[in-house]
Amino acid sequence: MENNDELLEAWLAKLLAAFEIADIEVDMHAVLNLAGVAAHSVVRPAAPLTTFVAGLAAGLAAGSGQAGSAQSMASALDLAKQLARAEAPAPAAE
Repeated sequence: MENNDELLEAWLAKLLAAFEIADIEVDMHAVLNLAGVAAHSVVRPAAPLTTFVAGLAAGLAAGSGQAGSAQSMASALDLAKQLARAEAPAPAAE
């Protein structure tokens, strides 16, 4: 039986091929980490929304020539993670 990483890597490869962008490197773990931060800092449904918007922003930045695809992706993931962490509720006072 395949583990989650193997299943996700295969799914990612299938998605990239279907969208004809198989040559783009995607840091799957960074995307999943962002999803986790958004889910726990905002609300669970924020995870797919946050990763979609970060990916869209990265694609637009790379497509417009603002930065290469790797830099665009890293910057978008970093900004989205910062924004999500800023939304985390403050710890309860004891």
